[in-house]
This record gives sequence, structure tokens and C-alpha cells, in this order.
Amino acid sequence: MSANIAELEKRRAAAHMGGGQKRIDAQHAKGKLTARERLDVLLDEGSFEELDMYVEHNCVDFGMPDQTIMGDGVVTGSGTINGRLVYVFSQDFTVFGGALSERHAQKICKIMDMALKTGAPVIGLNDSGGARIQEGVASLGGYAEVFQRNVLASGVVPQLSLIMGPCAGGAVYSPAMTDFIFMVKDSSYMFVTGPDVVKTVTNEIVTQEELGGAVTHTTKTSVADLACENDIEALLVARDFFDFLPLSNREEVPERPTADPYDRQEPSLDTLIPASANQPYDMHELIRKTLDEGDFFEIQPKHAGNILCGFGRIEGRTVGIVANQPMVLAGVLDINSSKKAARFVRFCDAFNIPIVTFVDVPGFLPGTAQEHNGIIKHGAKLLFAYAEATVPKITVITRKAYGGAYDVMASKHLRGDLNYAWPTAEIAVMGAKGAVEIIFRSKDPEVVAAKTKEYEDRFANPFVAASKGFIDEVIYPHSTRRRIALGLRKLRNKSLENPWKKHDNIPL
Repeated sequence: MSANIAELEKRRAAAHMGGGQKRIDAQHAKGKLTARERLDVLLDEGSFEELDMYVEHNCVDFGMPDQTIMGDGVVTGSGTINGRLVYVFSQDFTVFGGALSERHAQKICKIMDMALKTGAPVIGLNDSGGARIQEGVASLGGYAEVFQRNVLASGVVPQLSLIMGPCAGGAVYSPAMTDFIFMVKDSSYMFVTGPDVVKTVTNEIVTQEELGGAVTHTTKTSVADLACENDIEALLVARDFFDFLPLSNREEVPERPTADPYDRQEPSLDTLIPASANQPYDMHELIRKTLDEGDFFEIQPKHAGNILCGFGRIEGRTVGIVANQPMVLAGVLDINSSKKAARFVRFCDAFNIPIVTFVDVPGFLPGTAQEHNGIIKHGAKLLFAYAEATVPKITVITRKAYGGAYDVMASKHLRGDLNYAWPTAEIAVMGAKGAVEIIFRSKDPEVVAAKTKEYEDRFANPFVAASKGFIDEVIYPHSTRRRIALGLRKLRNKSLENPWKKHDNIPL
């Protein structure tokens, strides 16, 4: 028996060394952790249970039978984060550059299948040179098997991708189909074709970082949600983020004890809105003063800053926040902000996370660039997302809610459950000056000024909408947290179903 145990220990030790000390040292020299070190940081201490430690590739070409390393370039299994179950895979760059083989893919597929069966999230740590060329189409088939499971798991269990090294070619499409992507600055990148191919085909000279680095994907493309400084930060941020997510679409949102009273008043909110309608203010202040302990986990903070999306808690339970940001482009809706918010709203709806919307929107951004790039279709994505969502929806209009953008931002007409307005709210088809110029078409400045004041007195308030029942109550700004908390309590057992369909056809 002792000989058998010795053999087990020997094999485990060999598997834990991955591609060997020299390659581990090379990984550390780049400022990167190894696959197992990353799991040690991500998961609760001692909670990781590995599967398929002894799996080896089955390739018989190009001398590969003489190169077998246990684990075959990926560490898979399950563990806990703050006591809650999660399935993980961590690609090992020290083994064949983390390249994906048929067996490597089978390991990932196995833990994804288990996550679906047991109802637990999947976190993938990507650090791979791509498909293992020696295996040819078998490795491509492996990718497709993973893709299929990403699709089946979508909306069933949360999926999070951490890009912690190279992720190129077909490999990018698995993270792209997960719910959220975190990247590491200067050491991770994602692109379909690399700089060398780009130079050959288009004659463009571009670095890996410029083409598909963390900053590029969190500012320009919106492919990724967060750019972290290093491996440690990315893993610790992922732990914090995981705490907001339910385990599956059948589970309640997590609940965390809080000492923050639900009826805490914030007198400073009574003076948040500036006297001038053209003066901006920071919507972050309202969000943080409404949520428990001011804790707001923002998604895509560097992209489409005119809308804010993220998670927080009220009475210890997760809520999704969507808010126009007057500090950026006056808070207008444009193509990028519509896509960003639509995807976030659909995630919240898929996982039964209530949505709180703070509205200060002057309309959609005008211009040929927006129209020619499809603002109609992209704006419709946000409209569609809010309209199909059946989770509790609470809306607070703080200032402007003009035109079609009023409708789109979780209005009562899109099955908003509780629609509140501050006394400073202005709900109208458009701003007073533009409306007067269209209605009266007068060039006389005195007439325009008089009619503008008349229009403002009539419509630059929340009471016309309230008189029609489109606003449920005009509330004091200082009581916003209490009203939202009480509303969420009432709506906890909300039951609403859309008509049966195979699936909808959102305007992609």
C-alpha cells in the first residue's frame, strides 16, 4: 500500500510542476502567476478539488507521443469563493504554451457540464497560445465543443472569463460568449488575427497591446469589462464580483448582512440637481448614497461613460444599476451606451437580479455618424431589453427625460413596476426652446422667450406625467433609498411571464 501511495504522491508532484521549473520561472519573470497559483488566489484556501489531473494528450503526429505532460495544459475542478460553489479552469502556459488540444478541451467541457448539472457559475482563466497545431482539426473540434457549452450555459449559470495572457484566433470566441471579461494590462490580449497577419494583409503596423490589449478592449471595443493592473488584482476583483452573482438562474440573489438602515436619509440629495438645467452633476453620488455602504461595482467604467452600469446591494441583496451620467455627453443615449446597457439589462433579467434605473436623459445623440452607424437598431436593443425584462424594475427620474429616450429608460409603459420622479424632473417630448421653435416658428425673440417660459411652466415638471399615472409618486430626493428598498421588498415575489416562444429576435 505504501508503494502505491508513494506512486500517487510522485505523480501528483509531477503534475503540479506543469512544464517544469524553468518554464515556471519564465512565467514569473513576465510578472504572471502560474495556473495553480492563480487558483490559490481566486478560491477559498484549501477548497480546490481538482479533476483530470492525470489526463494526457492523444496526439500521435510530429513526435508528440514523446512529449506528454500530465494535465495537458489546463487545471480544472471546483472550489468555493466565500463558501459558494464555483467551477474553474485555468490554462497552464508552462505546458505547450497552454495550447488547446482535444483532451484539454474535454477537461474544460467536463467541468462546464458539471456546472450546468449542479447549477454553479464557471470561471475560466485564459492563458493560451491557441489551438495545438500538431493536432490539426481535432483541436479545432475541441474549441467548438467548448463554444457549444458556452451557448448552452448562457443565461443558466453565470460565466466569467479572466484573460491573463494571450487569447488569439478562435480562442477568443469562448470568452466572447461568456457574461463578463476581465483583462490584465500589459500581459493579456485578445484578437482574431495578430499583428503579423494584419501587417501582411493590410500593411498596418500595430503592436499586440494596441490591437487587442486590455486598454483597447475596455475603452474602444467594449469586448472586455475591466482592465486590471496585474494577476493578483484581477483575481481579487473577481472574488468581489462573484459575491454579487446568484449561483444560477434558479437561485435567489445572494444576501449579505448589512448594518446600513434601509430608511437612511440623504439630505444632500435634495441639492444634488444644479439650478441650471445645462449644468452637469455626477450620477455616481446618487448611486453610492442609495446603495448599502456606498458599494458600487461598476461594469465597463471606461467605455460609453454617458451611461453607468453595475451591481450594488440594497438591504444586503444584489441589484443591478443603470443610470444616465450627465457628466459625459450630457447623459445622452448613443450607440455605445445603448449596447452597453442593453447587454447588462439582459444579464440581470436572465439571473433574476432587480434593476434600478436612474434617469437624466436629454434624448438620443443626433448626427450623421450615429444615424449611419445604426443608432435606430442599437437604440432598439436597449428598448427591447427593458421591455422583455420580467424582473422587478424601479425607475427614478432625477431631471430630464425627453423624447423617445424617456420611453426607453424603463418607463411605466415598458412594464416598470415603480416609477418615481424627483420634483426636479422634466418629462416632455423635447426641451422647451426646441419645442417652441417648432410649435410657433416665430423669429421674434420676445415671443420665443415668453412661449419658452410658458412651455417650461407647463411641462418642465413631473406632475403632468404623474397626473396620467405614468409616474407613481413624486418623491423627496433624500428618501430615495427608503422608497427603493420598500419597493424591492414588495416586488420580491413578483410573477410575470412573457408569451411562450422558442426565443425572441432581439435587433442584433
